[in-house]
Amino acid sequence: MSARSARRRGRSIGTVLAELQPDFPELTISKIRFLEAEGLITPERTPSGYRVYSAADVERLSYILSAQRDRFWPLKVIREALDALERGLTPGDDVTPSVPAETSDQALPAPRTLVAPGTLRVTRSELGTASGLNGPALQSLESYGLLRADAGGYFGEADLAVARAAAALTAYGIEARHLRPFRSAAEREVALVQQALGPTVAGRDEEAHREAAADVLHHCLALHAALVRAEFTR
Repeated sequence: MSARSARRRGRSIGTVLAELQPDFPELTISKIRFLEAEGLITPERTPSGYRVYSAADVERLSYILSAQRDRFWPLKVIREALDALERGLTPGDDVTPSVPAETSDQALPAPRTLVAPGTLRVTRSELGTASGLNGPALQSLESYGLLRADAGGYFGEADLAVARAAAALTAYGIEARHLRPFRSAAEREVALVQQALGPTVAGRDEEAHREAAADVLHHCLALHAALVRAEFTR
């Protein structure tokens, strides 16, 4: 990417300063560079070394400046809040992040949500707090393949839903070892979808392939729910 095309795509540091100074009159270029040196913002650099700020960079910088001015947060606390935001959490006034509340699951998930990667990433401690499960219970779910942390040790939206459902089932004496068939059934359903649709070629019809996969998975879940309902009401 050339310096000229990069500048067209983003903002220079002077443009960012002019954009933010009405709300933060004491802001200077030195302050922006200081926050960059502290690792709180990481603008793109052109091959010639010019800083190029995206809209997300400006929004992040505005958040940092607001936290300093309105909440008097030190940089360490701001880092923690930014980390929470990046993981899909909401930092509170005391910076303790809150996990999204459980939602009603009366209807099947929308097709697109079945294949879209979630943005939420929670720690093991946050997962336990949000689900009400203790450490041994979480470890048991992991040992049976019901929870799977990513390479960074974080759990996603699906893991949170699994943990909450498993926690509710413990009230009926249903333990992690009883839930392994659900994982096996999910793996078989996904394998069936992949077999039905076949592989996609990178760069060609990827979006259409994802939409088809989402639609098939949606109908698989509908079939599963219908069969369970029919079996229970016979």
